[in-house]
Amino acid sequence: MNVWIDGQPSRSASISVLDQTFLRGDGCFEAIRSYGGELFELDAHLDRLERSASALAMDLPPRTDLVAWLSTAAAESGDCVVRLIMTRGSETTPGRAVVMTHDLPDRPGGLELLTVQAPWHPAGQPWDLSGVKSVSYAPNMAASRVAHRQGRHDALLITGDGLILEGPTFSVGWVVGGVLETPSLDLGILDSITRRTVLSLAEDLGIDCAIRSDFPLSRIAMADEVMAWSTIKEVASVTAVDDQAFLAGPVTARLAEAFAALVSR
Repeated sequence: MNVWIDGQPSRSASISVLDQTFLRGDGCFEAIRSYGGELFELDAHLDRLERSASALAMDLPPRTDLVAWLSTAAAESGDCVVRLIMTRGSETTPGRAVVMTHDLPDRPGGLELLTVQAPWHPAGQPWDLSGVKSVSYAPNMAASRVAHRQGRHDALLITGDGLILEGPTFSVGWVVGGVLETPSLDLGILDSITRRTVLSLAEDLGIDCAIRSDFPLSRIAMADEVMAWSTIKEVASVTAVDDQAFLAGPVTARLAEAFAALVSR
């Protein structure tokens, strides 16, 4: 792992323990995939960062600085994930921009998910931070741990009345009768860059899509295939949701192939 703070190597820079991001989780971040030192959809990630910072009433460094710092990190680390964490600072210390790189984790051949209710999720209710990529991920991580204790790879978050939301760190989609379905951003799920890319690729491939905010969990029981989308997972097949098993399907394969081709270009 390599770390820079405001563009300086961490050995010569630091963050105060009084920083509100450290004390209260009050900050925002982005995670960007680097392919051979090239950052994927950098502008889209920085646009989302600006929206998050605005919702949190946080200032950002000049965009040119962020681009330079992120590009340097990617160039030095090659194939990796580059994270940018913007801290709030404190009454006596400014906010900082932390850039770090880390290796890609191992990816299972197929994801097995456990449904977990997410009472902390806005789930379509008005909320100033709906869709903000803040660093306050403790509830999501708790859901992942619940799934891990049950022997699953991760969680699938649902509302109290059983509507499908998203994964703790990924978006979800599934196929019913050849139609790709996925929850709407109106629910307050993250506007995932990978989700956005996959839906665009689906349109290019002539795959019909249905995006709604009222998909019940029972809809997945009708699915022919299920998939997860994220910076790290890219387009990954889901092979189980609770006790129901799924096979890796042709739509998932087509989208994964198209995503790989886009990355190559």
